Amino acid sequence: MYRLGESVIFTLYGESHAQYIGGFLEGLPEGEEVNVGQIDEELALRKPYKGIGTPRTEPDEVEFLSGLEDGRTTGEKIHFRIRNTNTDSSKYEAFNRTPRPGHADLPAIAKFPGHIIKGGNQFSGRLTASAVVAGSIARQFVSRYGISVGSFTRSIGRVRDDGDRGFDDAVASRSNPTRASTKELDSMMTKEILDASADDDSVGGIIECITVGLPMGFGGTWFESLDARIANAVFGIPACKGIEFGKGFGLAEMRGSESNDPFCFDGGIRLRSNNMGGILGGMSDGAPMVFRAAFKPTPSIGKEQDTVDLEKMENTKIRIEGRHDPCIVPRAAIVVESMTCLVIADQIRGDILWNSKN
Repeated sequence: MYRLGESVIFTLYGESHAQYIGGFLEGLPEGEEVNVGQIDEELALRKPYKGIGTPRTEPDEVEFLSGLEDGRTTGEKIHFRIRNTNTDSSKYEAFNRTPRPGHADLPAIAKFPGHIIKGGNQFSGRLTASAVVAGSIARQFVSRYGISVGSFTRSIGRVRDDGDRGFDDAVASRSNPTRASTKELDSMMTKEILDASADDDSVGGIIECITVGLPMGFGGTWFESLDARIANAVFGIPACKGIEFGKGFGLAEMRGSESNDPFCFDGGIRLRSNNMGGILGGMSDGAPMVFRAAFKPTPSIGKEQDTVDLEKMENTKIRIEGRHDPCIVPRAAIVVESMTCLVIADQIRGDILWNSKN
């Protein structure tokens, strides 16, 4: 349940209130350079921003236990961990009896006998810090093949970015707390989050991810399709509830004459549009790979909600206290990028290993 990939394999471990979270990354060749400073920079993008994020802060200092030596991979499994230093499980005891709506509490209690709720346990977004570490290493690997991955916030609540955006906008978004593509949108999205927070509520949103540099034909078919593998990885991120490539569900309203992306020759084979999001038959068609992932509003809110008392087996009310994000979208953007980098690294290594045997 905690493993991603076949050639470059990421294995996740830990819980939100455990001593550590961490992971293993295996399958990268020996001698690959790893810039730890870049990992720290990308972890910083996942941290909560004052006012629009949770008051819980963690230093997120990464400790590498194996697989790296003098800034290069040894060819062995990379083992890393991050110590949890700011936990308070006392406010969660009641949820073992009165599970929180929108959380995994109730199905977890049903599936795992003896499950005790402490924070979000293994279902928590806290574990995405480990995904960012592994994803940053994968990003550095795929960049050597001329591939770059970026993202930005397409919407938060009712505030939507309807602009025609590209990879440069994704890069620029890193300087904005909400990961919006412009300062103006960042201000509007910040207000949307603060308004929800002031009402003891939360908001969700949409992240758009753009990958450039994928060679034509990169990917696979059927169950190894590039989009299928990315969808699998991105849906693994807590709170992700939807994904679409290119025009996505909008394609259902088009005719084929509108949705098809015409080919042309302009110093090479090009596409005149990108309705398919850069993927045909599970493989790159040479255009930027574009997809959007929808994230639900944070389920931990201060408003009173309906739930059940598992001891009395009757209806009751619940009000959630503690330190929670009124919107997780800005922090999730770097996680979406990380998952994408891991999938691309896996398919690169898979192709290399397959070709070496054939």
